[in-house]
Amino acid sequence: PVELATAYLRHGAAAISVLTDANYFQGQLDFIPQIQDALETERRKQNHPGPVLRKDFIIDPYQVYQSKITGADALLLIAACLKDDTLAKLLDLSRKLGMTALVEVHNREELERVLPLKPRLIGANNRDLRDFSVDLNTCIELRQYVPAEVCFVAESGIYTRADVQRLAKEGVDAILVGEAIVRQKNVARKVRELSGVTLAEVGR
Repeated sequence: PVELATAYLRHGAAAISVLTDANYFQGQLDFIPQIQDALETERRKQNHPGPVLRKDFIIDPYQVYQSKITGADALLLIAACLKDDTLAKLLDLSRKLGMTALVEVHNREELERVLPLKPRLIGANNRDLRDFSVDLNTCIELRQYVPAEVCFVAESGIYTRADVQRLAKEGVDAILVGEAIVRQKNVARKVRELSGVTLAEVGR
């Protein structure tokens, strides 16, 4: 994970998402401080903050405090996993601790629950949890309902530069990509492809 994170940042990623769930994704909480330490040199070199997001099933305030203590700059809150009052409490606690929450939705109903909470980041997951199919039109459809001042993130189903360009044209501000990168033999090249960074720019 440390080598992957360093390659991501060096080759054009704006932020690093770190899986910490052990049960389903073989993640570890220790990955966060390890990656934070490893990224320091790259951050100074690029003069880029390269924030680290904890990606996990966060359902309890304890996990928010845990995220802060281990060094996460941001965390994922999945609306589908949380009742309204719990989501509001976790989002508020994240803010008080100086972390940014990426609030994930899958459909219009979840988005309507989230909007009154005024998160800075809203992510639309293009994967249907019922059958695990993926459709980029999910986030494109939801984009129109999200205020311009909110950073809107497309998640899942993004594999090519053409996908990125299509989403950008539809007003998507950022993308969260995992599978399309980690399955590549040349991770660095795939990150450059998706981010639009050239090899010459990496070497500056």
